This record gives sequence, C-alpha cells and structure tokens, in this order.
Amino acid sequence: MFFEHLDLNLTWFVLVGCLFTGYAILDGFDLGVGALHLLTHTDEERRLMLNSIGPVWDGNEVWLVTGGGALFAAFPDVYATAFSGFYLAFMLLLVMLIFRAVAIEFRSKMPMRWWRQLWDISFSVSSVLGVVIQGIALGNVALGVPLGTNHEFQGTFLGLLNPYALLVGVTTLAMFAMHATLYVVLKTEDKLQAKAQGWLLYTLPAFVICYITTTMVTLLYVPQMTDHIRHQPAFFVIAFLNMLAVANIPREIYHGRALNAFLSSCLTIVLMMSLFGLGVFPYLLPSNPHWELGLHIYNAASSQKTLGIMLIIALLAIPLVISYTISIYWIFRGKVKLTVKSY
Repeated sequence: MFFEHLDLNLTWFVLVGCLFTGYAILDGFDLGVGALHLLTHTDEERRLMLNSIGPVWDGNEVWLVTGGGALFAAFPDVYATAFSGFYLAFMLLLVMLIFRAVAIEFRSKMPMRWWRQLWDISFSVSSVLGVVIQGIALGNVALGVPLGTNHEFQGTFLGLLNPYALLVGVTTLAMFAMHATLYVVLKTEDKLQAKAQGWLLYTLPAFVICYITTTMVTLLYVPQMTDHIRHQPAFFVIAFLNMLAVANIPREIYHGRALNAFLSSCLTIVLMMSLFGLGVFPYLLPSNPHWELGLHIYNAASSQKTLGIMLIIALLAIPLVISYTISIYWIFRGKVKLTVKSY
C-alpha cells in the first residue's frame, strides 16, 4: 500500500496542525476586526468594518470545523479528553462564535441607534472573548494539564485560568488585533484607512511587547517547549525566521507596503504555530505533572487502517477547501464598498 512506509501518526499531527494554522491566519483577522470594531464611531465606518469580512468570515470558520473533524478522526482520545475536560471553556467559545455570527447578521436589520449599538457591543465583546479563550487553550496545552491514569481531565475550569495561559490569551488577542489592523488597511480607503493606520501605532507595539514577554516567560517557566530546539539546533532556524517575520512588519509598514506587511503577519502566525507544534511534539495533550500520562500521537491515535483511509479522504477534500478559500478571496478582492446588499 502507498502509505505502508509513511508514519501516519506524524502525518496526521502535521495535517491537523496545518488546518488549525489556516484557521488562525484566516479567522484571526476577522476575529481581530471584531476586537477593533468599537474603535470606530460612525455607522458608516462600522458597516465598512463588518463588510470587510462579510464575504469571508463564515468560510474562514470552515477551517476550525475541518481541524476539529480531523482531530476527532485521527486522535479520538485527545478529542474526547479535551472536550470533556474543557467542556465549560468550549461551550463558552461556542456561545461567543454564535453571538458573533448573530451580531453580524442582525446589526443592520433595524435602523434604530440602540439596536445597532447593542449588536456592535455583542460583536466586539464576543470576538475578544473568543480570541482569549482560544489563546488560553493553547497556553494550557503548552503548560500541560492534570490527567489521570484513565486519561481523564483531573483539574477544574478555574485551574485553566492560570497566569501563563492568560498571558498566551492576551498575546493571541494582541497578535490578531495587529493582523486585523493590517487587513483593514488593505481593504478600506480614505478616512477609515487613515484611522486604521493610526491603530498600528498601538496594535503593533502591543503585539511585540506581548510576543517578547511570552517568549521570556516560556523560556523561564515552560522550558519543555524548547527541548527539541536545544537538542536539535537546526530547529532554531524556525525561531530565527519568526523573529525576522515580526521585524519585517514595521519595515513594510514604513515603506507603505501594506500587502507585504500583512503577508509577514501571516508568516508570523505560521511560524509561531510551527514553534508551538514543535514544542509540544509528540504530545497533543501533555499531562502535568505526570508527563507519562499525556496523550501523544501514538497512544491516542486511531488504528493504522483508519488513519490510512482518512488520509485518502483528506487528500481529496482539503484541496477543495483550499480552492474554495482562494476563489472567495479572489472574487471579493479589492476595497470594500457599501451597497444596498451590504451588512
């Protein structure tokens, strides 16, 4: 069989990581647009913000659904433990994503000012909380969570709100806000574009400060995240490229190349997710303090036959998702304009 010499467990680890990375890049900027939404004050500007992501926001979330489905198919034990242990957190995230969707669709249905302000606040608050929850989840995976011998979560919801996880949550919010600011600069013009360029004076330094702080805290208090880099110095290339990508963002902004700055932001997310995956490998859900109880790509995976069949399906389906994404962004390229059909 074609896959008999392929490490299917490792292949699916990379594949799931790629799907969640795609989600972080694409839904990252539209969640960030929600976080920035209340920085605008006129109804026209807020409608422009909504319509900058209007044609793509629901398609972006397909990557989250696809990633979750791939995790369930390839590593069902991780899916079961995570969704049972983090049940309250995931339900809260689901509520936030629902409120975002409802706010986008309902905001412009009625002309009253109080109605639109209600949904503006709902859209922004749900976006901020949704991003922070996702960051907290990543922080807890990096730190490790208490698992029992039966691989069941032994902690509490409040235990997930530890300082390191909260720091990662804030860093994720700062990164998505910067990512979104660059996207708004690309998609708008005139007064709103000038306003978004002003936001970069705050969102970019905020991200850089959070990025440096989280890196230092990780090196000091979560040293297992750098084990592979210490043992295989060649992996330091990823960290070095990540620093270059971050440094290139203000350079491109200074030269007025907004598209290049946005692409550097996308590359930054790819490299940060790569470092995260490298840090936790081979674990998908590490156990702390009993690391031997953690769920990794071998003890939590489906059978080799299942992984092989699912890989064939993935190789057929993922190009369709990519093609759909590319076509939507190509169709709705250019500056956003308000029409009678706009939100």
